[in-house]
Amino acid sequence: MGTRFKERSSRFQILLKVAISSVSIEGARKNLAAELPGWDFDKVRADAKAAWNKELSKIEVSGGTDAQTTTFYTALYHTMIQPNVFNDVDGNYRGMDGKVHQLPGYEARKGEREKGRKGDPKTKDQSPKTSQYTVFSLWDTFRAAHPLYTIIDQRRTVDFINTFIRQYEQGGRLPVWELAGNETDTMIGYHAVSVIADAMAKGIKGFDYEKAYAAAKHSAELDHYGLAAYKKRGYISMEDENESVSKTLEYAYDDWCIAQMAGILATKLENEIRRTNIEMGQNEMAIRRYLEDHNAFSNRARYFENLFDTSTGFMRPKKNGGFVSPFAPNEVTFNFTEGNSWVYSFFVPHDISRLIELQGGREKFAAKLDELFTTKDKLAGREQPDITGLIGQYAHGNEPSHHIAYLYDYAQQPWKTQNLVRKIMDEFYKPEPDGLIGNEDCGQMSAWYILSASGFYPVAPGDGVYAFGTPLFPEMTYRLENGKTFTVRAKNVSSTNKYILNAKLNGVPYKKAFIKHEDITKGGVLEFAMIDQPVTTAFTEFPVSGTSNSTVAVPIIDGGSRVFSGKTTVTLSTITPNTKIFYTTNGEDPTGGQKVSYSRPFTIDSTTTVRAVATNAK
Repeated sequence: MGTRFKERSSRFQILLKVAISSVSIEGARKNLAAELPGWDFDKVRADAKAAWNKELSKIEVSGGTDAQTTTFYTALYHTMIQPNVFNDVDGNYRGMDGKVHQLPGYEARKGEREKGRKGDPKTKDQSPKTSQYTVFSLWDTFRAAHPLYTIIDQRRTVDFINTFIRQYEQGGRLPVWELAGNETDTMIGYHAVSVIADAMAKGIKGFDYEKAYAAAKHSAELDHYGLAAYKKRGYISMEDENESVSKTLEYAYDDWCIAQMAGILATKLENEIRRTNIEMGQNEMAIRRYLEDHNAFSNRARYFENLFDTSTGFMRPKKNGGFVSPFAPNEVTFNFTEGNSWVYSFFVPHDISRLIELQGGREKFAAKLDELFTTKDKLAGREQPDITGLIGQYAHGNEPSHHIAYLYDYAQQPWKTQNLVRKIMDEFYKPEPDGLIGNEDCGQMSAWYILSASGFYPVAPGDGVYAFGTPLFPEMTYRLENGKTFTVRAKNVSSTNKYILNAKLNGVPYKKAFIKHEDITKGGVLEFAMIDQPVTTAFTEFPVSGTSNSTVAVPIIDGGSRVFSGKTTVTLSTITPNTKIFYTTNGEDPTGGQKVSYSRPFTIDSTTTVRAVATNAK
């Protein structure tokens, strides 16, 4: 459509209004009439300013420089651009099935409004409380943007999750990267479950927990994008699917989220039984099912172990039962999603305790982190424009790195987190046209800044815990939807005074290097005293993340080259101590009667199918 205006005199004004609808032209007209009546440009501008001021005042900062304040509110603005309302004013929207649907309650409210217009003084014009949303860049935003919404936008969080549930009902699975009622499958994982689990862990109400759980479990039981192989053998192999390492690790985290949901639902039912004195038998089967699911998905959450190579300390791709060689952790290959082994070897947010064990303990784990941030190795392999903002091999310009600076807290070296987080905030966020070091990705890059400037960050969404970093402003106040405020004060904070000397919560000395979501929503004051030198005694309690299950890792089958001439030697191993390995060389199930107990390497001289299983059974 094009219109040509010949008159260019300054005496004339051209006014234009635009409305959109995913449903119909008539829907767009209704939206225009309801949301933008008349032709008062100044009023529209004033209303927009007032609306944005209301949203941006959910967090108030003071005492920072002009550049810091501008950067902060620009970042907060960025987090509020998406997701977008997708329904028309009459509640109609286009679903994942391509059909037009109407949100619940809109017809009833429409009747109430019409009744009120006929002169019934008792009838109020009630605006619908529910919205359908679109633009869910979940691979990015599950990390910090959605956790930020659980603090400042709980009502919208409920709408987001109810949108997920409707998208599942209409499209057959939870969204991965949804855009305008369509699933793009642009990225990996099923991270809608992270958003749901995080809301459940934080006690946010307003959506059907059981229905949300059923949707999450369904998404995890599909057989696409490497899931069939992941479920069968405990990892995705290079020959199964591209980006095999990243998909294995992200599926493992999502499965932990589902385990968390199952545990919450089992506890909810148990509490209902105690509260109402119902007979246990009425809910016993449901509780047992949730507990069984919790155990099964907790086991799946440990599948990351199956790609960990103890000889190098890195997550590595596998092929034909063994690790792919040659291997370089700085190489960007098709085995990773917009990253390499340096970054993804630290993506186990749900079980950092086990990752620390695999690295040989806290000191060695911290040393590995040090190496990540200080290595002189350059990126190699595929050209990836998303990998930017490098500090060593840490890449802040892309999302898989975003939690890593906070992992020092789990290794009980929080002063290193404080140093790095301040460096990232100061160097990678500026009030300039190119002020972000990477792709905004629907608010995730900015959400990292908002939360980090607050002095805390959610390493594992789904556990309700925020690890401490370092605050940026002398004072920051969250204005919560429950009417309370949560204030963070940082005495003497500056670019050099970035280390925490001590902390207080509501006036009481606070020795934890983390804070729980419930402490934030209760309201209060978190105070930090800042200093210019690292302090090793500021905290005595540190965040912990771990799964309750202890599993046996899949055996590694090393037979040299897949193709050989003459003979080749086959070696079997597992990273789980005190286990036995059984194998077969005829392709049969190694859990059957013809299995052989592995004791030393063996040779083969012809095409052979080796199958192996590790067990801690005697």
